[in-house]
Amino acid sequence: MSKYKILNLYACLGGNRYKWDEVSDNLEITAVELDPELARLYQERFPNDTVIVADAHQYLLDHFKEYDFIWTSAPCPTHSRARYWNSSNYDTTTKAVFPDMKLYEEILLLEHYFKGKYVVENVIPYYEPLMQAKKRGRHLYWTNFNLPNNLQDRRFAISQTKNELQELCKFHEIDLSSYNGKQSKVKIGRNLVDYEAGRTILETVFGIEKKQNENQVSIFDQLEK
Repeated sequence: MSKYKILNLYACLGGNRYKWDEVSDNLEITAVELDPELARLYQERFPNDTVIVADAHQYLLDHFKEYDFIWTSAPCPTHSRARYWNSSNYDTTTKAVFPDMKLYEEILLLEHYFKGKYVVENVIPYYEPLMQAKKRGRHLYWTNFNLPNNLQDRRFAISQTKNELQELCKFHEIDLSSYNGKQSKVKIGRNLVDYEAGRTILETVFGIEKKQNENQVSIFDQLEK
């Protein structure tokens, strides 16, 4: 039986991917992460995955046809409500920036060219989304399949205290103690998708694939009769 090929873009530490092995043991996962230190930690966490240090946006364009399921979580800061509120306050040092339209470029590419199932995940933006999305908890999801109303997305109350990093690591079951990159460890922890939501979404995809396969077999049976 051939492996089910998954592309996990902007992989970070694989918050969304953490429980995927509980969904199926027949996965071939490729993770793309630009930060070499995060890529190293991801590889240590998931030694059986193929980890590529590269620009996820370009990798998607070059390789999307090679996969059955694609998850992409494009960088969210330029879309976030928090940044907009800060940049709207002239007493702060946060600068106004153009929203990064790579998010919508990826949605359009996947919607019109990709034949498999996909998920594009991002924050709820400060503006009305330019393309209709599914709101679940604190996130928006663009998909080509129906999402459950409840993603089992666990709530995490960020305390924003000196213990926040410790709490984030415990919540996501990660270890950032050996991370030597330039990004804030707290920011890394905050950006991770809850692994229960990631598992529920892949379970949904597999349920859809199974139903489609069963329907296809049923059609063949009827033709043979």
